[in-house]
Amino acid sequence: MSDTAQPIPLPGALSLANRRIVVTGAASGIGRATAKSAAALGATLLLADRSPLASIESEIAATGASVDTLEGDITADGFADQLLARGPVDGLAHCAGILGRTPLLKADNPRERFMQTMDVNVLAPILLGSAMVEHMASRGGGSIVMIGSVAGRTGGTSTATPLDYSASKGALHVVVRWLSRNAVGRGVLVNGVAPGPVQTAMTAGSTIDPKSLPRGRMGQPEEIAWMITMLLTPAASYVSGAILDCNGGSYVG
Repeated sequence: MSDTAQPIPLPGALSLANRRIVVTGAASGIGRATAKSAAALGATLLLADRSPLASIESEIAATGASVDTLEGDITADGFADQLLARGPVDGLAHCAGILGRTPLLKADNPRERFMQTMDVNVLAPILLGSAMVEHMASRGGGSIVMIGSVAGRTGGTSTATPLDYSASKGALHVVVRWLSRNAVGRGVLVNGVAPGPVQTAMTAGSTIDPKSLPRGRMGQPEEIAWMITMLLTPAASYVSGAILDCNGGSYVG
């Protein structure tokens, strides 16, 4: 491009201008990257996490984007109501989730660990997603994207992938499809993104050899975030109930 070339305006179909987007798990990893990509497309943001959000809030505010935050536990009673009390929502990127550090059956209390994983990775999305569907439908429509995993497709990228995590992400894929069937006729689109191994704090210490992966490396949070953000834009207005595989070729099917 020459020095005199003018920037190409962002197509309207890829813009999030005049849309208020909630991002959970926004303090780090995929959630943080999603908040930044949504801001770059013009969204007004409400960021949620149980971890401090001051860093990402200031980073996004410095770009000129409008941003609000809510620190809290997504499994707490009434969490969805707290989000909705902050104002109308046009889109939800639900990126919050947990991954156990040890195999399920080697945990100190496997039952407690299993129930915690299911509470965060399955029940919370059900409750939050259902509340957002009702809210968005009452406003004429909206978009929801939830984060699954290649582990929900295959059982895991290695034998080290915890069983409870794989089971929870397989269940999350079902939640996406169920919500879509019950929401699409009301103008609310519900989709999922299934990443492969991604280099985040949650996967730090992973035993996966990046060279064993088809791309020869783990994914970066930004590579997942742009797929999530795309599904929130008008460009995805005819997509619902889909699980978008974004795993560098780890799963093909």
